Amino acid sequence: RYEKREDFAVVMQPFFRNALLPLDSNGKPDLSFFAADCFHFSVRGYAEMAMALWNNMLEPVGEKQTYNNFTHDRSKLKCPSSEKPFLSTLRNSGFRNSNLNLEESEPSVPYWAVIVAVVAGVLAGSL
Repeated sequence: RYEKREDFAVVMQPFFRNALLPLDSNGKPDLSFFAADCFHFSVRGYAEMAMALWNNMLEPVGEKQTYNNFTHDRSKLKCPSSEKPFLSTLRNSGFRNSNLNLEESEPSVPYWAVIVAVVAGVLAGSL
């Protein structure tokens, strides 16, 4: 939807897709990352998520880290470089054709097929 725009981009940041529960030195869940309800993050947990999100925004599309290692190590923060001073998008990552010659395509299912399916479903359900 937004791939043709030069002034706006939507980019999925998958840093939490394959996250593992942080463990303490005894191999048990490290509760210092969680609030008292054991569901929401604590300040430490939110700091980890913020660092992972920041790093994800600087990583090129197609090369984004999909996990967080919960090391609480600020040295793992990535910084923009002179070669890549911007947040990564499809356009500036070169992940897809940089010209983005997207053609308007027809929907894969014609609108009338949806209407026929709904009517058939209602009829079948009422029988």
